[in-house]
Amino acid sequence: MNSEKVIIIAEAGVNHNGSYARACEMVKAAKAAGADYVKFQTAVPEKVISSIAPKAEYQKETDGESRSQLDMCRAIHLPLSDYARLRLLCEEEGIGFMSTPFDLESLALLGEMQLDYMKIPSGEITNLPFLRAVAAQGTPVILSTGMSTMEEIKEAVAVLTGNSERHPSVSDLTRDHIILLHCNTEYPTPFGDVNLQAMNTISRETGCRAGYSDHTVGIEVPVAAVALGARVIEKHFTLDRNLPGPDHKASLEPDELKAMVDAIRNIEKALGSADKHVTESERKNMTVARKSIVAARDIKAGETFTAENITVKRPGNGITPMMWDEVIGSTAKRDFAYDTLIEL
Repeated sequence: MNSEKVIIIAEAGVNHNGSYARACEMVKAAKAAGADYVKFQTAVPEKVISSIAPKAEYQKETDGESRSQLDMCRAIHLPLSDYARLRLLCEEEGIGFMSTPFDLESLALLGEMQLDYMKIPSGEITNLPFLRAVAAQGTPVILSTGMSTMEEIKEAVAVLTGNSERHPSVSDLTRDHIILLHCNTEYPTPFGDVNLQAMNTISRETGCRAGYSDHTVGIEVPVAAVALGARVIEKHFTLDRNLPGPDHKASLEPDELKAMVDAIRNIEKALGSADKHVTESERKNMTVARKSIVAARDIKAGETFTAENITVKRPGNGITPMMWDEVIGSTAKRDFAYDTLIEL
């Protein structure tokens, strides 16, 4: 087990519904839940979505069909000027700030903030100009891989690290600077489509660390991902699942987010190391739970120990039963009463 702490990202996304005040509340809720980062989504909607772009089915179900995808995103995104203020609030609250850019202007804005990580969403994994711009910035990357093939993931990593023959780029990034998040881009994701074991396949095939961005209902899958070795967990949360908007229904509420964080931290402790050893907590129970060789009846000095006059019982502070063959056939050097520990 890697001793490095699992990074937990509380994905606020656009669940503030365009309200800066609600976004501030979400920062404080993420901090209270114990997350390492709170993450938003930064975009100039007109530079991301064309006027003819359709909504996803889950967006139609949660937001209706009366307005376009572009109009929906216009209504739920914050102006770019709000993100510097949010970052400052995160510093004051003691939680890391992160945001996902969806266009080059937003990427440039976040790049100037010198963030710990630049988060690339699944939808941009085939956006070559965008990947090149991320590579040129040099900020360590967390890349979601929803809707992608292994070949697309490998090519994105190659572009980000400046190693693509087909798509050359300028970059100082290495594979050590990139964390790939296994992801399924359906909201909510059916459990049968999670395919969680692919997370470690992604890591093995690319040489990058791996994590998991979760869109399932509940907290079981991200906790299981940590048990499988995820180095980063990202999970949407909301202040109220009943709020209007596309992502609330597939999000955790604050108490659930805290439960997920607590469960992940417990799993981190439980994973321990690969060494099998007797722990201090269980050592005191060895005498109680293990057994020793004891007299099965009264035994006189000079008698030969046999399978009829000795047996194995608790406690375990005498001769171990693993020495049974050595005891059998030897001679009692003194009297032994029934149920007393045998000595040689």
